[in-house]
Amino acid sequence: MLLTEPVVTFFTLWVSFAWGILFSFFSSVGQTFRHNYGWGTFTTGLVQLAISKEAVICTAVNPIQDRIYLRSARKNQENPGLPIPEARLYTSIPGSLLFAGVPTLGVACTGVGIYSIYMAVVNYLTDAYEKYAASALSAASLGRSSFGAFLPLASFELFDTLGYGWAGSLLGFVGVALSVVPVVLVLNGPDIRRRSPFMRESRFEAHAEPIQDRPSANTGV
Repeated sequence: MLLTEPVVTFFTLWVSFAWGILFSFFSSVGQTFRHNYGWGTFTTGLVQLAISKEAVICTAVNPIQDRIYLRSARKNQENPGLPIPEARLYTSIPGSLLFAGVPTLGVACTGVGIYSIYMAVVNYLTDAYEKYAASALSAASLGRSSFGAFLPLASFELFDTLGYGWAGSLLGFVGVALSVVPVVLVLNGPDIRRRSPFMRESRFEAHAEPIQDRPSANTGV
């Protein structure tokens, strides 16, 4: 699925890059604030608390995303009464743009983006692949784990070689480029799902009645 399903491929790249940035914070934040502002270890450690603020913000926003998702069932002409899988992606589009934020306020913005990307990927792959959701999520987890392990190893050299401005900008540009992924799915999701053999075969046929209350898989980051 990772190699033959474009949705799984690009969603894995999207969430994997976000995951790599999250783990890169542990080295790059300290490196940046020590070099540019002369802060000590304790003070730079406090900057990373901004990441925890995003969890609070996104926990408050997530019910809004759930409400949008459930209301999409009224407009679903493909499977009347069932929510539209692409409705899982709406809040991830602005979130993926926040993902390109920098310095202290940017750490919280980036955290919001990472959270929204993670939730969008988990929930969309679950809805779109149904029977094969575990396999699709496993592919995404493989990418997340790989980027989370290896991208931080390049973080120090990246910032040291390119400088703090250009290194941060490069990561931001990549993040903005990958924000196209949810936009494409929102605009063309139904057509993409119809062309995918895995998605066509994955639906549970035993939906006895429309699902009116399917909350998100809010497992946290």
